[in-house]
Amino acid sequence: MILKLQKQKDYELIDSGDGEKLERCGSFVLRRPDPEALWNKKKELSVWNKTDLKFEREGNKTKWIIDKKVPKNWNINFGNLKFIIKPTSFKHIGIFPEQLSNWQWMSEIITNYQLPIMNEIADGKGLSSRSKAERGKSLRSQPVEVLNLFAYTGGATITCAKAGATVCHVDSSKVVVDWAKENAKLSGLEDAPIRWIIDDVILFLKREVKRGHKYDAIIMDPPAFGHGPKDELWKIEKDFLELMNLCRQLLSDNPLFVLMSGYTAGYSSITYENNLKEMMKDFRGKIEAGELATEETDGNRLLPCGIFARWSKA
Repeated sequence: MILKLQKQKDYELIDSGDGEKLERCGSFVLRRPDPEALWNKKKELSVWNKTDLKFEREGNKTKWIIDKKVPKNWNINFGNLKFIIKPTSFKHIGIFPEQLSNWQWMSEIITNYQLPIMNEIADGKGLSSRSKAERGKSLRSQPVEVLNLFAYTGGATITCAKAGATVCHVDSSKVVVDWAKENAKLSGLEDAPIRWIIDDVILFLKREVKRGHKYDAIIMDPPAFGHGPKDELWKIEKDFLELMNLCRQLLSDNPLFVLMSGYTAGYSSITYENNLKEMMKDFRGKIEAGELATEETDGNRLLPCGIFARWSKA
């Protein structure tokens, strides 16, 4: 299965090839390395050279070459939300646009969860045939609780919050958590029920298990390698199975969805799918897995961007 991102008002993949990609993000054109683009470029060199920002790597040194007209950061509208774009030393810009399909998938699940019951109440239909006990079981007394791990600048967090969920946003970097808060504010969600947590993911999950906290949905995007705020070490080959075990313990008795995505070279979506099958074996639901990709503007080629696996309640 391929989830592909097509041209958006404030984002498009203009061209790719020779280990690079050419993108428009808002009003500015960026040129960045991309090891997946192992094919020839379509556009002329003159097009590639008309960029506002270009990321270069020489040995262990990296730098952005930025036109004077480009501000330090700028805002875009994307997926009915607003994001602050900031070029970073790791070539990232603060958003992974190819996740849009997953954001829409989560938003729809959260939004529609109570819809049949709410429609009954609004229409005054069908209520007489349902006892108070039945209606009470069907209608949630509290919002859906979502746990977002390795949550970066908050795309999934603010998507779920906008759909009406309570979200716990966890990342080890204060810089990106502050960035996520800015994105939430920009989208009018500064007062949304979001817990902003700066912590090592594994240590946080262990504490949540002890507290007996439960979540209706879990999102995770584990990196290959990383450090916690107190220099705790994360290695996916060493820590991934513990991550999955802890997440399983934190699921509520009536989970709605689990989403896993990744950008770690060498891992397949089948790896994530196998783990989801084991994690969700006691629940009825549907598993989908595959690749995330971005379609070039002319629609004739896809650039692989990452992998995903997701489970949703049947």
